[in-house]
Amino acid sequence: MTKAYFVNHTHWDREWYFTTQDAQVLSDQLFLDVLTELEQHPEANFTLDGQMSIIDEFVNMHPEAKTRISKLVNRKQLFIGPWYTQTDALLPTGESIIRNLVIGINDAKENYGSPMMIGYLPDTFGFSAQLPMLLKQVNIKDFIFWRGTNFELQQKSVYFKWKALGKETVYAANFPLGYYTGQISVDSKNDLTTFVKERLDSGILFEAKHGQNQEVLIPSGIDQMNIIHNVSATLNEVNQLSENQICLGTYPEFMEKLHQKTDLAIYQGELRMPTYSRVHRTIGSVRSRIKRQNFQLEQTILRRIEPLMVIAQKCGIAISNGPILKLWKKLLECQPHDTLGGSVSDNVTIDIQQRFKEGFEIAAGIENYIKKRIAQRLNLKTNQILLFNTETNKFNGFKTIKILTSSKKIKFASQYQAVILKEKYYEARKNIMQQTSRGFEFNDEPGYYELIIQLKVSLPALGYQVVDFQESECELLGCTTVKNKSEISNEFWKINFHEGKIDLLGQNNQYFDFIKILDSGNDGDTYDYSPLRGDHELTLPLNGTSQVISNTNFAELTIKGEWNLPYDLPDRVAKDPCLKKVPYTLKLKLTANEKIITGSLTIDNKVLSHRLRLKIKTDIAAENSIAELHGGFIKHKNEFIAEDWAEKFVEKPVNIFNFDQLVGIQNDQDGMYILAKGMKEYEKVDDSLILTLMATTGQLGKPNLLWRPGRASGDTTSIGHLMTPTPLAQETGLNKFEFAILNKKTADANNIAKEAHRWFIPSISYQKQTLNLFVNRLDNKIWDIEFDKRLKQLKTTFSSLEINLPVVISAIYPAYTIKNAYVLRLTNFSENLSVSVGELKDQGYQVTNALEEVITDSDFKISPSSMMTLIKRYD
Repeated sequence: MTKAYFVNHTHWDREWYFTTQDAQVLSDQLFLDVLTELEQHPEANFTLDGQMSIIDEFVNMHPEAKTRISKLVNRKQLFIGPWYTQTDALLPTGESIIRNLVIGINDAKENYGSPMMIGYLPDTFGFSAQLPMLLKQVNIKDFIFWRGTNFELQQKSVYFKWKALGKETVYAANFPLGYYTGQISVDSKNDLTTFVKERLDSGILFEAKHGQNQEVLIPSGIDQMNIIHNVSATLNEVNQLSENQICLGTYPEFMEKLHQKTDLAIYQGELRMPTYSRVHRTIGSVRSRIKRQNFQLEQTILRRIEPLMVIAQKCGIAISNGPILKLWKKLLECQPHDTLGGSVSDNVTIDIQQRFKEGFEIAAGIENYIKKRIAQRLNLKTNQILLFNTETNKFNGFKTIKILTSSKKIKFASQYQAVILKEKYYEARKNIMQQTSRGFEFNDEPGYYELIIQLKVSLPALGYQVVDFQESECELLGCTTVKNKSEISNEFWKINFHEGKIDLLGQNNQYFDFIKILDSGNDGDTYDYSPLRGDHELTLPLNGTSQVISNTNFAELTIKGEWNLPYDLPDRVAKDPCLKKVPYTLKLKLTANEKIITGSLTIDNKVLSHRLRLKIKTDIAAENSIAELHGGFIKHKNEFIAEDWAEKFVEKPVNIFNFDQLVGIQNDQDGMYILAKGMKEYEKVDDSLILTLMATTGQLGKPNLLWRPGRASGDTTSIGHLMTPTPLAQETGLNKFEFAILNKKTADANNIAKEAHRWFIPSISYQKQTLNLFVNRLDNKIWDIEFDKRLKQLKTTFSSLEINLPVVISAIYPAYTIKNAYVLRLTNFSENLSVSVGELKDQGYQVTNALEEVITDSDFKISPSSMMTLIKRYD
């Protein structure tokens, strides 16, 4: 007889084919019913899906319920948290996953009581190999999940120890048959005999069999399902019918028992096998705009806003954590598995886009406030530019700035090598109202230029520098444009475009036909790409016109043209297809003294249901690809896929993998890496890396796909659920994909990660405005104030902090729980070497976890493929 721990829960998608507002309406009565049932039955318990956001939204509607929730949480009847939202575990950056936990845990502790400290993700579409490391950053030691296992190819048991790429390990419990294994619906209650014999006992047997387990975990619940009323009485009836012993349990209780087992196997690697359930291996390219916006907002927060907040606070500029926490929550609401994956209705997509819009607005407002307050402290003049460096080491290189000026007859000091990249002229306006000391007057407003200018600068670490420009007798130099030119070069590379092919020529390496664009029909849906029967992937011709834009510091090759592509899926296999012209612009840029190649592809998408991919030929023979993901580099190897794969897998286990910002091929002699802004999916074919740019579709779910036979994913083939068109998922119109290519001879992981990190450094500048007060939206509402006279006078060059380490500083931000302090998070990407940062101890830093709890016995060494969090109070 097997003992089964029965856990009553609800799985609560905030949105899917229904909206967040729909879910809140459902929660209004359902959550109230849960509270009442728990209060009336002290022996009962309920797990509220592991995410705080749904509780916050419910309490906004029912403030009086906050006290009730707190009492039940403290009585261990109601289990909440630790996540803020149920995150996707592959597509967000590792820092987003950590903040999801930190914000969720802090919210729970502050408002309701101790959260459930388990990495509970019951429906997420696969898991990064680094998730155990991320969980341990907040001292979570347990993980409960559904999808991604295979008992033949991975661990043999449903219960095991899951090890990250480094040393961190968590206890893992899998329910391979889903979070609804023991779901007792009203129909099941009315026929418990059938439920127990045909469903519950078979589920218990399956979990007991895989690992010879005498005790198993049985979740009972499903999407938006209510609590089981009179659960004790119901389980008494179940026990009379079952061959097993069923007892009411909780997730923490079961994981405590798992910790007592001494024979658990250890598994290291990803959990993405589609054996017992679908993991949607190609969802990383669905609704690609959502992925790119998510990446952009992550980068905006981590590389701009939070470091600027530290600079501001070091300058004596008061700014609270309130707006940045609101910003993080906007982002985290866009990162659950359905939401960020894109397997949602168009109605939900509109909501997601709105949250991104609000997030970018909050970010711009915080940045605007900080820059203007510092400019006010400096008494900045209109011919002075405030140029920021948000890195903790000095910056030497090129930055772009935007300025407004009445004339192009200006000059910068010669060391800046200033050149105009773009310009726009605003015509003069007549009879414009102006408020003066005499009252309102009407005057003519002169015309002016908006100039995007490139400067070569040396900037202090985590600080700023004021750069002046002056009037001149000559106009500032612009770029040279040469039409029909097809070659650019710098000290390292020559890029040549001829006869529709792009060659990359170096001193020691030559890569011919280096870049290709591929296109195929997509017969899939918003869960998966799937090939169209009878179709084949096309190599799109690069037969457009070319031109070169250059100055002394860079050269950019632009190729423009049109592709004639089949309009829709039937046209892909028709004898006389309807073709549409799809304009494209491919740009490749070389910068002086830099080996990295920057590129972008912009298309005006006018066709439907297709997959567009970027192919980079590396000429490197290597068995594995190397993908950066969540603070480590994971090696992916293409596995053999048998023709009868459908007999063992519920979807084709295609060799398509995820990465965060960087993916490459490396051997002992050479390495080639691709950096990408928001593209998350790739495939290695021979010596080439192929990045998926977009996979467009018109359906939320489709049955009988070539790579996913049988039912449609989601509810679209369930009884009463109609097919759901998703025209917005066709992503027509302009789409821009930005990438870079990095050649590295040696495979030093930290060195590669640091070079990639450098490519993502933003340009941040500020000019006090008189010509256009709407350039920075809040400028004219951030009034001058009288600053505290005890504050030190700011200088025109300022560094708040300088740290030079052999690891990546993945985050720096004001502390959440400690006043007048900031957090530093370090990432060691090395596969097998620990890195000592003992010098930081001498500088007054304390090692903590991500929750800012001090670790007293730290040796200040970052283990391989791991992170370290440190805190220091402001000087």
